[in-house]
Amino acid sequence: MKALLLREIKSFFGSTIGYLVIGIFLLLNGLFLWVFEGEYNILNSGFADLSPFFKISPWILLFLIPAVTMRSFSDEKKQGTLELLFTKPLSIWEMVNGKFFGAFILIVIALLPTLVYVWVISYFGNPTGNIDLGSTMGSYFGLLFLVAAYCSIGVFTSTLSDNQIVAFIVAVLICFIIYYGFEGVATALKQNNSIVSKIGMDYHFKSMSRGVLDTRDIIYFVSVTITFLSLTVFQLKTTKG
Repeated sequence: MKALLLREIKSFFGSTIGYLVIGIFLLLNGLFLWVFEGEYNILNSGFADLSPFFKISPWILLFLIPAVTMRSFSDEKKQGTLELLFTKPLSIWEMVNGKFFGAFILIVIALLPTLVYVWVISYFGNPTGNIDLGSTMGSYFGLLFLVAAYCSIGVFTSTLSDNQIVAFIVAVLICFIIYYGFEGVATALKQNNSIVSKIGMDYHFKSMSRGVLDTRDIIYFVSVTITFLSLTVFQLKTTKG
């Protein structure tokens, strides 16, 4: 699995994919948070916190992560190298984990420079250091769990077709439904704290953003991630068999 993981990371940074993902993520966040006028502009909010970043990042990642993962297995299918992977001394779970962690690590690398935002807000706050670090770190942990869930969905959809565009569109659709779809339905029904909203990722991500790492929220994200990774393994076993 380690060799496959390293191959994935090298393939990201051996081409323009890795640099584009990091660049686009930082550019969009930078523009919305510091340049464009609107509800996400930190300078205009009057509060020394990063909540606008954690509101907009899930939506940017909803498109960015499927763009990264769409090639995971669909490209292997298209190039005819999937059968070659099956002959390697790797279990299917190791293959899936290699692809998954490759995408996950790339997104984590894209997130690391945003820690500068924490320092900037803390330094220029009034008074200096006036930032809720507990809530901020909780939000970062929540974002990591969200990234893991998105990556597992993207890797799964890449097994459904050898067409990367199809894999991308299906991944975006599933991520949108699970992230906001249930919350949207609950809002329409005026039942924001109902069991319907609790099925969605948005509810659990907001809960973690308060700085409280509730075991129920962690179990939820881990369950979603494992479920889609398991579906990926099942799909590959079906293809192999």
